[in-house]
Amino acid sequence: MTTKTRTFDYVVAGAGSAGCVVAARLSENGRYRVLLLEAGGNDSYPWIHVPMGYPKVYANPEFNWMYESEPEPGLAGRRLYQPRGKVLGGTSAINGMVYMRGNRADYDQWRERGCSGWDWDAVLPYFRKAEDQERGANAFHGAGGPLRVSTYPRRMRIAAQWIEAAMQAGVPARDDFNDGQQDGAGYWQSTISGHRRASTASAYLRPARARRNLTVETGAHATRIVFEQSRAVGVTYVRRGTPVMVRAQREVVVCAGVFGSPQLLQLSGLGPLELLRRHGIGAVRDMPGVGADLQDHLTVRLNFRCTKPITLNDLANSPWRRALAGVRYVVLRNGPLASSGITAGAYVRSHERIDRPDVQLSCCAFSYAGRDRRGAHPHPFPGFSIGAVHLRPQARGSVRIQSPDAAVPPAIAFNFLRTADDLRAIVAATRWARKVARQPALAPYIAEEVFPGSAVDTDAELEAVIRDHAVSGQHGVGTCRMGSDEHAVVDSRLRVCGIGNLRVVDASVMPAVTAGNTNAPTIMIAEKGADMILDDARAGG
Repeated sequence: MTTKTRTFDYVVAGAGSAGCVVAARLSENGRYRVLLLEAGGNDSYPWIHVPMGYPKVYANPEFNWMYESEPEPGLAGRRLYQPRGKVLGGTSAINGMVYMRGNRADYDQWRERGCSGWDWDAVLPYFRKAEDQERGANAFHGAGGPLRVSTYPRRMRIAAQWIEAAMQAGVPARDDFNDGQQDGAGYWQSTISGHRRASTASAYLRPARARRNLTVETGAHATRIVFEQSRAVGVTYVRRGTPVMVRAQREVVVCAGVFGSPQLLQLSGLGPLELLRRHGIGAVRDMPGVGADLQDHLTVRLNFRCTKPITLNDLANSPWRRALAGVRYVVLRNGPLASSGITAGAYVRSHERIDRPDVQLSCCAFSYAGRDRRGAHPHPFPGFSIGAVHLRPQARGSVRIQSPDAAVPPAIAFNFLRTADDLRAIVAATRWARKVARQPALAPYIAEEVFPGSAVDTDAELEAVIRDHAVSGQHGVGTCRMGSDEHAVVDSRLRVCGIGNLRVVDASVMPAVTAGNTNAPTIMIAEKGADMILDDARAGG
């Protein structure tokens, strides 16, 4: 342990999608000394910033924690890959860049579950505050915020045909999925600024790093929160093999994500008492909710052989096409490398009796063999895929430490497909994807359904395929759940229940997963959480 302990006003553990936002906002007025800790390194790797470069970091241990779940009983005992960013910007530096807020009803139900101040009307100002929408400001969107949001920057022919096919299947056209209503088909919005990824590191942290009151330390893996009685006073971490302790005069803010935040709390003595005792960790407070209530979207990907060389498979499989794309990107700042390939999609309902969409369909301009992209290669022919996502699962899982050593990954269990309703919904989602693919607009572009294949047709056959091949949507939330009940981990101001000077601000606080990709809601939570911290500081002097 170092002999001299440094002191800051705020110590933020985790420089990911939330942590970069929190640190930038807390240091903005120049009044408070802020330390931001990140276990990974700087985001200087060029492929991080190229939109089509994310396959380069999707399974790269230098920038990715590369977690795996425990064997999933509902998915034939398979372990599910869980990429998470280990770099400034966190998962916003390695994800597919889809900007999706979710449905108005998602947030109104948060309020109904005891999360006062988190309904749609209350969170919308923070979505707008964060945003620099390329189409300009309106009642739902902001302009001039740190985060650039673009309507899909490169229109691809397969996406246009897919949208037309969805409308032929009875899905209405939708120009904006982020106004609180989602039924319809159209182009996704994305966090791409011109030709570059807009991560929270580039959007928030880079402009803030020149501030003298903000210190950013990379390669700094937080290992414990330090308490005096029931009040957080600091953080211990390891940097370059050396243990370090820092003190926080005002608050410790945990932004380590859906897996990292409950792990850090449990390592620090906040968690289920039996779990803490098993690992020889002294309990600061028995909190069964820490690490509980993990929720995610289950996804099935259908692959199609395309009749025309218009997909990203053609780029990946051709050295001269790759070279040409590189020249276009460097010289003209456009071309296929300026997009993510996750182009368009739709929101539909698995049955007519529900009040809002529970299925997301996503058209991707590539296809690949294998269950997930880790180590997978594009098919050796033109191909595209449709992801069928169940948005409102009943499944709840957990995150539990496996060791008192912070370097040992936690045990992650999703419990997918443990209910009949979840199975019914994902089968319906798969059938919706096929319904769109079989419309006239796509007929000239599809040579065959490569997976699961036309021979798979009955519900029983689809169930077998889903159990053998479905994957996590990588939208995990809820492991430090916000609420007002006895199992809630944080209150509606994101303060850890029963503990002073400690908050959690990231996707782990969501009481239920939103309808879609979760990066945009995480950034909103960070904006709102930072505002709460500053409000409380002003009130307390």
